[in-house]
Amino acid sequence: MNQKTFNEKLEDSKDMPKIVLIDDVKSIGRYGGKQMLIAPPMEYNQIMALVPKGKLITIKQIREFLAKKHDADFTCPMTAGIFINLSAHASWERNYDKIPFWRTLKKDGELNPKYPGGIEYQMDMLKLDGHEIYTKGRKNIRYFVRNFENNLYDLG
Repeated sequence: MNQKTFNEKLEDSKDMPKIVLIDDVKSIGRYGGKQMLIAPPMEYNQIMALVPKGKLITIKQIREFLAKKHDADFTCPMTAGIFINLSAHASWERNYDKIPFWRTLKKDGELNPKYPGGIEYQMDMLKLDGHEIYTKGRKNIRYFVRNFENNLYDLG
């Protein structure tokens, strides 16, 4: 059996979007409701494709936008992370219609080491976009965009 390419996975929306009702009290308190959206991978790809040079977006922004769009309380954090990573790898895999996945940061402006090309590629691309990178930590060094909040893209 052949394994699917990242692009085949990206286009496979199965039964999504769907809203799942959760009953875990801790999760309800943490995320602010019972209706959890599971959005299809292509929706993440489409949002990530919108971010122009010089602008940034966070996973949190994308999750909030999708939850509002689909009238859910929140978007599943696990599938969001998986599908954002999938979008990045699908873009890397193809020779057309590439998206600027490096402009999508973790919620606190941190770079994503799971993106194709690793931290080095994301850092280089962000520097080309005009952003300054700084580090935190001594052993487990993490990379962040300085003042990322000032350059966030407005999804509307």
